[in-house]
Amino acid sequence: MAFYITTAISYVNGAPHLGHAYEAIATDVIARHMRQRNEDVFFLTGTDEHGEPVADAAKDQGVTPQVLADENAARFRALLPQLDVSNDFFIRTTDAEHHRRVQEVLRRVHDNGFTYKGLYEGWYCPKCADFKVENEILDGNRCPIHEIALTREQEENWFFRLSAFQGRLEQLYAEQPAFVMPLQRFNEARAFVTSGLQDVSLSRARMNWGVTVPWDPSHVFYVWFDALLNYYTALGYARPGDDLTDRYWPANFHVIGKDILKFHTVFWPAMLMAAELPTPAHVFVHGFLLGADGRKMSKSLGNVLDPFEVLDEFGTDALRFYLMRDVQFGSDGPVGMEQVTVRYEAELANEYGNLASRTLAMLQRYRDGRVPEVDTDPALAESFAGLADDVVDLIDAAEVTGALELIWQRVRRCNRYVEERAPWQLARDPERAAELDQVLASLAEGIRALSVLLCAYIPVSARRLLDALRADDTRVEAAAFAARGSGATVSALAPLFPKR
Repeated sequence: MAFYITTAISYVNGAPHLGHAYEAIATDVIARHMRQRNEDVFFLTGTDEHGEPVADAAKDQGVTPQVLADENAARFRALLPQLDVSNDFFIRTTDAEHHRRVQEVLRRVHDNGFTYKGLYEGWYCPKCADFKVENEILDGNRCPIHEIALTREQEENWFFRLSAFQGRLEQLYAEQPAFVMPLQRFNEARAFVTSGLQDVSLSRARMNWGVTVPWDPSHVFYVWFDALLNYYTALGYARPGDDLTDRYWPANFHVIGKDILKFHTVFWPAMLMAAELPTPAHVFVHGFLLGADGRKMSKSLGNVLDPFEVLDEFGTDALRFYLMRDVQFGSDGPVGMEQVTVRYEAELANEYGNLASRTLAMLQRYRDGRVPEVDTDPALAESFAGLADDVVDLIDAAEVTGALELIWQRVRRCNRYVEERAPWQLARDPERAAELDQVLASLAEGIRALSVLLCAYIPVSARRLLDALRADDTRVEAAAFAARGSGATVSALAPLFPKR
């Protein structure tokens, strides 16, 4: 079954920071998990390269927008393999084929009668590339996201008749209560719709860094309409000679940050309706990573945590785990190197890593490295009952943090089981050899089942442990706790998460 998931595309007016890594990793967890369920997954990410923020940043640096876009797009692209992000395509909105398909879709919107030319005046944030409505503006006419002073601007634009979709958007929200997730964001988006929609600018006349409006070449499309269409346009050229649109459209999940909720949950579905295209199934809206000052981590605010610093210190799996574990996906949460260290040492090294090391070491010491082929302990098996199904349900709702918590509860249960059964004491009594066999078989089965489910989160470490257990099956259904030990001969394994 086809499953299409996307991140938002990242502005190239600056280098990547931890917020970009956070969204990419969360989306990757879902994509990897769905592949483990034998779904036909297509995972898209990329860069947003047009508009005033990019043009202004390029001007400040004394380079052309294309030079800046090329430089920073390369940085975003290079970050993904360092995060073990398994995207299927990386789109750049400066791609010629993206330009062509944007013009094609928005020509259809124009031909369907949903555009007109007019004069627009309003409060504008150049960093958001967005005109703000009155109820969005902070005291002193400041941007609610960047906290900079807004400018009063007036220009002749082509407009999109957003107001014409008031009823259809209200119907969409009524009929698809999971269109926007989580519920708090659904309520915010629906409130924006029901408060009354005004037509919005579709083009800019005083900009030339963008996609040209085909019916009026003196204008370029407003960056948001160009950028939003990437989710659709990419399918037409991601695989040369193979149009994937019919196979994957509409998207199952768009994963975005809450600062761009309005565009993805109001403008985007209305634009698709205007072009007579199906709307996505879900838009999942995550919160902000917060800096030490309690504000959104942002290049413009200067409070970012460098993902490369975390990668250099702790490694990729540790960064992936920390971001999915420490901040509830969908909510705001503070991040910092101290918290990374705590999660690494307390959970990855002491709980999962130590559990793996102890289990493999005891198999080597007491059973010549072979998992006893005996019945596993029903008491431990009961702790795993329904786990895989529960993880599936949570991932289907993009609750990646909640799913990881369920898995980690079993990591801790296995550690308690070691202490309860004390296999080192059983090993001293030859008459209790059968008990020791059962304990070791059960522990091996526990870490195997856990590692199958952790493949989506910490793919390198989980795969290393599965390889040591001679366990090849990483399908989610293989995470069921087996009734008997595997009988496999395990191999030695260096610490998954060495102590710092």
